[in-house]
Amino acid sequence: MSGQLCWLPKFGSDGQLILHLRLEPYQPWKPYTAYPRLCVPNYPIPGGSKGWATCQKLLQAGWTLIPTTQAHKSVVDDSWAA
Repeated sequence: MSGQLCWLPKFGSDGQLILHLRLEPYQPWKPYTAYPRLCVPNYPIPGGSKGWATCQKLLQAGWTLIPTTQAHKSVVDDSWAA
């Protein structure tokens, strides 16, 4: 299985980016923690990026990294459709 991943702000955060995933391009972005079967434990680095270890695993498995600006645009566009 392959999908897409990107770094987006955590909902309700001060702009801290965390890994978001979607299995298909038409699906909404969800935090990586919404997919427990795909997650691996975060590295024990104070202040480290949430989801970095999962990102590395998924990139090695053939997932596609989408630029944050492109993914953020799709989030904004999707909100207008609601």
